[in-house]
Amino acid sequence: MKYSFIIPVYNRPEEVDELLNSLMQQTVHDFEVIVVEDGSSVPCKSVVEKYASIIPIHYYNKENSGPGQTRNFGADKAEGEYLLILDSDCIIPSGYLAAVDEELSREPADAFGGPDRAHASFSDIQKAINYAMTSFFTTGGIRGGKKKLDKFYPRSFNMGVKADVYKALGGFSKMRFGEDIDFSIRIFKGGYRCRLFPEAWVWHKRRTDLKKFFKQVHNSGIARVNLYKKYPESLKIVHLLPMAFTVGVVFLLLLFLLGFINFFFGTTHMEGAFGFACMELSLLPVILFALIIFIDSMIKNKNLKIGVLSVVAAFIQLIGYGTGFIRAWWKRCVLGKEEFTAFTKNFYK
Repeated sequence: MKYSFIIPVYNRPEEVDELLNSLMQQTVHDFEVIVVEDGSSVPCKSVVEKYASIIPIHYYNKENSGPGQTRNFGADKAEGEYLLILDSDCIIPSGYLAAVDEELSREPADAFGGPDRAHASFSDIQKAINYAMTSFFTTGGIRGGKKKLDKFYPRSFNMGVKADVYKALGGFSKMRFGEDIDFSIRIFKGGYRCRLFPEAWVWHKRRTDLKKFFKQVHNSGIARVNLYKKYPESLKIVHLLPMAFTVGVVFLLLLFLLGFINFFFGTTHMEGAFGFACMELSLLPVILFALIIFIDSMIKNKNLKIGVLSVVAAFIQLIGYGTGFIRAWWKRCVLGKEEFTAFTKNFYK
């Protein structure tokens, strides 16, 4: 067997149904599916059983240990030459495996990954979040974009690894967040061939609301510092940009507040003029950035509302990641604390 899909699941039976239905539509059929329930209180066993007579599928239930260890559990059960790791909130286009096949035939790879897109059925919030996570203006294109500020690291929502390479590296670490980047770093450090397969993309739902999205990106910011402590060379300029953005926004808010006080409560003409200049200076960069995001997203999504929501999602993405990074940097690099995470329980609900 050539491919084994590994799908960890936590309380998402509806999403698993959509994912399995999309796998059923593949034009290449040399694969098996391994669904591993990570201690869910709302299991998807009945969903999996619907497809058991249609596609080769195996279902396992285990105690909760997080996505990384759950993928390792599934990998131990797999028989494919390549392990294809997906998040349960993905939907796969019918030509996904064909695209992977074509890339591997053109040039062998030990590990690979693909980008993600927003499906037409996604909510406006999900489309806005997808924009915030894939746009060059917010992430530097490092998640599979054509233009990028750093090399591509496969991520667990859409990752492929040769089974023998997976075994040689010991699979995913016990990191609760950032475990996929940790694995990708070890792939590169091991000297394995790792590539982006641009046509092997998936539709990725991500979070369903902005509060959950903030928790996700905040944890990602924390994870980046945890990764830095393990692999100092992995920290690049692009990873510092959300922190710089967050500090910049705070500075502009303070500048606006200073201007507001001087403009409305100043006793001289000079104080009023100074206050007005401060408010104008503080608002211009924010308005300009928001305008760029709005126009770019509106054009790409062909939707005015999504353009507006993308501005909100972009600020949440950058500030959420930035505050997580700053928080982790302070605790780990200044105070010397051990590895930690936030929103550990709520993040997976």
